[in-house]
Amino acid sequence: MSKKTLWFLLSLLTALTFALSACGSGGSAGGNTGGSAGGSAGGSSQQLAVGIVLPTKDEPRWIQDETRFREALQQAGYQVEILFSQGSSAKEKENVEALIAKGIKVLIICPHDGTAAAAAAAAAKAAGVKVISYDRLIRETDAVDYYVTFDSIAVGAQQAQYLVDNASGSGNPLYLYAGAASDNNAFLFFEGAWKVLQPKIADGTFVIKNSSEAVALQNKADLTRDEMARIIGQITTNWDFNTAKNLAEANLTAATAADKGTVYILAPNDGTARAIADAFAADKDVTKYFVTGQDAEKASVQYIIDGRQSMTVFKDVRTLVKDAISAAVALLENKQPDSRGSYNNGKIDVPAIQSPVVTVSRDNVRAALIDSGYYSASDFTNLP
Repeated sequence: MSKKTLWFLLSLLTALTFALSACGSGGSAGGNTGGSAGGSAGGSSQQLAVGIVLPTKDEPRWIQDETRFREALQQAGYQVEILFSQGSSAKEKENVEALIAKGIKVLIICPHDGTAAAAAAAAAKAAGVKVISYDRLIRETDAVDYYVTFDSIAVGAQQAQYLVDNASGSGNPLYLYAGAASDNNAFLFFEGAWKVLQPKIADGTFVIKNSSEAVALQNKADLTRDEMARIIGQITTNWDFNTAKNLAEANLTAATAADKGTVYILAPNDGTARAIADAFAADKDVTKYFVTGQDAEKASVQYIIDGRQSMTVFKDVRTLVKDAISAAVALLENKQPDSRGSYNNGKIDVPAIQSPVVTVSRDNVRAALIDSGYYSASDFTNLP
């Protein structure tokens, strides 16, 4: 990191320290799963300036985000409250209302359901709170001020490109899986993947084996949201390990031996990738598989090292957290965060702050994840 970049980041964190120096956590909101993060920045009777709501503690990704937020906040020496909604839009709204009651000025929220979260965002806006949609876009509302995200289209494109790069000849069996239809990111990931895969489906390199809706649309390069919804309805994992495993097993049961052999699998994230990989590995007619993922979860990194998962798209949560904190600082100082592009949420074009993503396979796992300081080598066995 250059001295100029380091100075800039330190300046941002210092600014937020001062902005929040008079603010403190009143403890976790009653009935919510979560707690305050950071050092002592004031008495418990003082108001919070920033509140964070994450979707669930049941997925490693969100525990990872919580950890990174806590690390950044503790280094800055201020407090903020982090609450989890545990996969419930109703609990999510309760969390937001509890934080509003504590006097937050900025809300950072990763919605469980992008459309249902519009009500929580509207409540925040009505209270004069600035809303930063974190990682997932809140849809169908004008109450979102900024969207801090990874380049979700690029995530799907990199997953698909990996499959394309490892395919040769024609007639390669392709199995498609997606995230939850309630998550706008699932559509963005699939859109990015489809743009790369579709030409190779149309020319016969790949043959779709587990979605009649995708087969019906395989000659169409650009899909509408409704068309994507029809496909995702058949291949959704709901971001759930068991759902992914059960769906993969059902697909394999329905497939003939000719539909197997060396297969190519678009899996939406690391948790579902491991579940799907285990199902395909257990099928005697599957001789080899290539399976995608994202989030660089430790368990999947070990799978990649062991040859049980092919790749993951690394989204450096440290960068996303810094972007979210920087946006919060700017809003607290009545400034405009530095946005780069926008995403339409069905109501408005939301200014976006996008972070880059990186494809990680066994070939570059050490350079991307260990040498960068994201993980320690001791976290893994047989690291190349």
